[in-house]
Amino acid sequence: MKLRILEILKEKDKTKYWLNMQLGLSFQNFNKLVYNQTTMIKFSTLQALCEILECTPNDLFEEYHAK
Repeated sequence: MKLRILEILKEKDKTKYWLNMQLGLSFQNFNKLVYNQTTMIKFSTLQALCEILECTPNDLFEEYHAK
């Protein structure tokens, strides 16, 4: 699975900076999340992403197959 945060931000014409200010995560943790370099996500962060981006968890994730 991978997060589609960058794609959703582009669709909504929002920036990574805007989202980071809304979430309040450290820059390092935020970048790991956005660039799919994390192996877990807190439910509270998932809920906040859905509320801020006005989407569902299904919108945030897509299936990813490594080649």
